[in-house]
Parts: sequence; C-alpha cells; structure tokens
Amino acid sequence: MNLLEIKNYSMSFKLESGVYKTLNNISISIPKKSMVAIVGESGCGKSMTAMSILKLLPKNAVIDSGEIIFHNQNLLELSNSEMRNIRGNKIALIPQDPMTSLNPLYTIDNQLLEVINKNKGITKEDAIKKAIEVLDIVKIPKAKEKLNSYPHEFSGGMKQRAIIAMALATNAELIIADEPTTALDVTIQAQIMNILNEIKENLGTSILLISHELNLVGQYSDEINVMYSGRIVEKASAKRIFENPLHPYTKALLNSLPANNEGKELKTIEGQPPNIQEIISGCRFNPRCTKMIDKICNVKSPALKEIEPNHYVECYLYEI
Repeated sequence: MNLLEIKNYSMSFKLESGVYKTLNNISISIPKKSMVAIVGESGCGKSMTAMSILKLLPKNAVIDSGEIIFHNQNLLELSNSEMRNIRGNKIALIPQDPMTSLNPLYTIDNQLLEVINKNKGITKEDAIKKAIEVLDIVKIPKAKEKLNSYPHEFSGGMKQRAIIAMALATNAELIIADEPTTALDVTIQAQIMNILNEIKENLGTSILLISHELNLVGQYSDEINVMYSGRIVEKASAKRIFENPLHPYTKALLNSLPANNEGKELKTIEGQPPNIQEIISGCRFNPRCTKMIDKICNVKSPALKEIEPNHYVECYLYEI
C-alpha cells in the first residue's frame, strides 16, 4: 500500500519573461516502509518535487495539474493551517545543508524540545526522554551529555545526525531527505545512509531520498526515479536500474561513476542541463544524447512507457 502518491503533477514558474514549466507530469509512488529515490543533476527538479509535497513553493510557482495524495487527502487542496499540522507531524524534512540548518544560538536540547513540544504537547520530563531516545537512534554517543551542546561543538556528520533526530522526534510517517549527505566525506555519508536505512527497517518510516549520489542511492533505495529537466525519464527498482539501465541519460550517469572507471579517464556527460527558460524541441535530453534520432527525438517528447515489468522509460529507442 502506498503512503504517498504524486499523480501526473506539473508546475511552472512565473518570471518576467513568461511562464516556464518546471515539473512536467511527475508520477511517483512511495509505499509504506520503503526508500524511494529521485536522482539527477543539479537543477533537474528534485528538490522542487520535495517542496511540492510540503507545499513550500515560492510565491511565483503555479501548480498546473495533478494530485499529491497522502492518507486519501490531496495535499494540494489543503489550507496553510491544515498543512502546518502535516509538516513535521506526519511528513518531516531533512534539509540539504547540515552546517546551516541548526540554530547556532541554541543548544541541541532547546531545538529538539521545541520540535517535540510543538507536535506532542508532552511533559518536560517525557520530552527530554524522547530527545535522548532519538539521539540514541541516530547513534550520537553519550546522548544525554550532548543535549546541552551547541551546534558548533558538533562535526558535520554529528550535525546531520542531530537534524535526522529532529525529524524522528515527531514520529513522522514520511521523511523527505533532501541531499542528506551533502558536504560529508565518504565514510560519514555511508554512516548517515545506514542510519536512514535502519530507521526505515526498524521504525517502518518511509523515506523519499533526493540525491545526485547514484552510487549511494543504488545501495539503499528500493526504487529509483531518474529525473532530467523536470521529467521522470526512467523508473525501476534500484537493482534493475543498475543491472539494465535503459535511458541514455541513466546510462551516462552510471558510466560517470568512479567505480565504473577504475584505471581509466573519468567519463563525463557532454554539455549542461537546460534551464527552465531554454526552449528545446522534442526530448529535452536530445542536445546531449549520443543516441539521438534526427527528426524524431528533436520533434516531439516521448511518453513514459513500461518496457518490462515495473520498469518505465521515456525514450524513442524503445518505441520504434
């Protein structure tokens, strides 16, 4: 059973020069007790998808179509006050930058207790117990002692653990982890991902993982959605994506991983992702695609189709 479903969701931005499509017909399902990933280069629309779920879009954003269903409610139809009851309580966010996400003027216990008290209304004694409990879950050593620490006394990895603890403090059913390993070294990245995986397995929490680290995503996610220029171009289980990538963009991302280039010059994807104002006829990946078919790929965008069971791809290579 799905905890959250994004159905045919599209949104645009109003700029002085016009209205530009930012997300185009996005559909993503997040089952209970699962980790679903969205991967792609910077600017492809990953974080905007996450912010759409929380209804934290900029004022110039326009929702064109679609639904975001959570507990049989379309979140897009809820008022601001109704969404405030869902944010944190039922859907929590782990923001991108652990270095700036904690308030440097307050101790860790002040920030944790603020979250716990706001959403639970429990006694101070029980709130402190809850704070220690979530710090233990994220493996912060000597959790009781660390409650009185300030953020500057924590390393980057410890700050990220504290932020994850704040997301857990509300017993949210869905955690949106937006680039949770940014600015962390490889060893700490693995530790953070292990913690998120344990939260999924032991607490039954669903996780939407936003990342450009395809190697990490592949190790921990149940399903991967590959996004390019505001579109889902391929989706399948993590295993299928790595064993049998179909879209040229997915193949290029995998080919650029250091693990796939041992002893060789690191491969890159030629060109840059387009910005939302850039007009491209047909598939938006076609200017960078080595498999582009003239007068087909550059004429009309392909549709996302199921090529094999539960493996979807948006590419003319599988239509002609």
